[in-house]
Amino acid sequence: MGPTTILLVDDHVLFRKGMARLIDSQPDFDVIAEAEDGYQAVKYAQKYKPDLILMDVHMPECDGHEATRLIIKDWPQARIVMLTVSDDDKDLFVAIRNGALGYLVKKIEPEDLFARLRGVTQGEAPISRVMAGRILREFARLGTESPPPDSTRSLTPRERQVLQLVTKGMTNKEIGAQLHIAENTVKNHLRNILEKLHLHNRAQAAAYAVREGLVDNGRDN
Repeated sequence: MGPTTILLVDDHVLFRKGMARLIDSQPDFDVIAEAEDGYQAVKYAQKYKPDLILMDVHMPECDGHEATRLIIKDWPQARIVMLTVSDDDKDLFVAIRNGALGYLVKKIEPEDLFARLRGVTQGEAPISRVMAGRILREFARLGTESPPPDSTRSLTPRERQVLQLVTKGMTNKEIGAQLHIAENTVKNHLRNILEKLHLHNRAQAAAYAVREGLVDNGRDN
């Protein structure tokens, strides 16, 4: 299996070039294209079909939110992670609603960035636990697209346990350790949960669970 291919999207050329070199220093990552705005990001996403897209939020012409929406509309399987200077709640919520899998702030340490990007390939959401708590509370307040009314009844007790731990911002590895099951088993449970709830990612599933009272969202860690 080859390295994870990445499309890097940022309008600041010095930052983009520096980030590309930093990411390419890792043997399991390969920056295959760089885009300077949202329109170019949409074009390159269609052309290269990268494993992962790192997307800035604030860009001229077409910003990261609109680019994410357009890419997901055309290619629902796209894995998009926002990488931005903005830690504003509104940007965070809009990004996740538009289909982004994660939201990272540029002050992140390189090794932490690499670890979180690797987690994307394992089906994890690269969002800090504090941000995860903020997302869940906001999604629960505003509501999410509701699955069919009988869909939650089909969740098994184990799937409900997994969903409970997802709402706490836990990784697949942490969930596996907590429930004494293999990490691959956690992935299988998450895939089944998304299929049954007719949702696209774990952030949406967790938010729906909180809104519907299926789990207790607790407090930020």
